Amino acid sequence: MTLQPGKDGDSFVPAAARARARDCPDASTALVLGFGNVLLSDDGAGVRLLDRLRTEVGPHVADFVDGGTLSFTLLPLIQATDALLVIDAADLKATAGSIELFEGGAMDQFLATARRRSVHEIGLIDLLHVARLQGSLPPRRALLCIQPAHIEWSAALSEPVLQAFPDAIRQAQALLARWEIL
Repeated sequence: MTLQPGKDGDSFVPAAARARARDCPDASTALVLGFGNVLLSDDGAGVRLLDRLRTEVGPHVADFVDGGTLSFTLLPLIQATDALLVIDAADLKATAGSIELFEGGAMDQFLATARRRSVHEIGLIDLLHVARLQGSLPPRRALLCIQPAHIEWSAALSEPVLQAFPDAIRQAQALLARWEIL
């Protein structure tokens, strides 16, 4: 898979996904976005989980995109899909390693009411608002969140977050199966 840096240099999008978003606005493939900074310990959980999910289900199942720390360059990809799964670390006000899956309106509500529970959510809600205004909000959308133990300079994930990965993978696979993507 060929990766191209986003305009801001912090996100990488598969070249094939960029081309499909540009050339085929009615595409209906699934998009799985992982957000986070892998140099900030548990903040990188979304990106790391994205990699594990891609390995488990195979890269052909969906477009798996490392959204890094988010940018508006992801908007065409979001608009070109009808099934969007976003994976990120977020403050769920829960025990480290806790997992929450928010679907459809519940995702929208969580993002709209969360007071910056994730450093990436403000950008995500903005992207979804633009897609909604342009009539291209994915009808199937979900946000899979993992409660971080800590966010500090480190490339290592905390033990509670690592231990949550198998359950998070199962939840993501179940969602994709329910959406008839697997």
